[in-house]
Amino acid sequence: MGNIKRLGCFWGLGLTLLGSLGCDHIPSQEEKALVTNDKTITKDEKVSTDELIRHLKLQSHVEGGYYRRTFQADHRDPISTENGDRYTLTSIYYLLTEASPIGRWHLNQSDILHFFHLGDPITYYLIHPDGTLTTAVLGPDPSQGHRLQLAVPGGTWKASYLPQGEYGLISEAVAPGFDFADMSIGDRSVLIAQFPEHEALITQLTPTTHTNKTTKRKSH
Repeated sequence: MGNIKRLGCFWGLGLTLLGSLGCDHIPSQEEKALVTNDKTITKDEKVSTDELIRHLKLQSHVEGGYYRRTFQADHRDPISTENGDRYTLTSIYYLLTEASPIGRWHLNQSDILHFFHLGDPITYYLIHPDGTLTTAVLGPDPSQGHRLQLAVPGGTWKASYLPQGEYGLISEAVAPGFDFADMSIGDRSVLIAQFPEHEALITQLTPTTHTNKTTKRKSH
């Protein structure tokens, strides 16, 4: 029983927050292997995209990539908004992959905190209400300018892009809680008319399909 407890301590939240829970146990060699349904993954191996999608039970997202809701504040009274009652907070896993590297332009009414977990860096593009464009890279290495957290205020147009690598996994915490009724998917022509100075970037990050089919990646 003690070994099971220490193994859970070492792996944290399954496949995402490895060793980030402040556990003081130094794992043995046996504890450095995570047994999955079909193979053993050691600490030096990278979990494959298919394994990550399966283990985290992710599904396709309308904006691109994959997601699953992991929390909603059922234990609190809902918040009243102009679009109806909302949870005080919701959270999801969100995954971009080599085959689905674009999170297309969209706007949420709620504020969102993004937290990097594992994989390769993801670039975020934000168009603010005044038309200002800012960028941020969520990734594992702060010495390379990567950010581990990113706050995006509600009312900001946002797109994300995995420029290289097999996948990048983050979480999002949304307040008030996410509802698809509060999300606007960017229409290319409408966005270009509103922000003509960002036409090239808007065009690249508004793919003509919402499905998770292989998208040819380009550099910005």
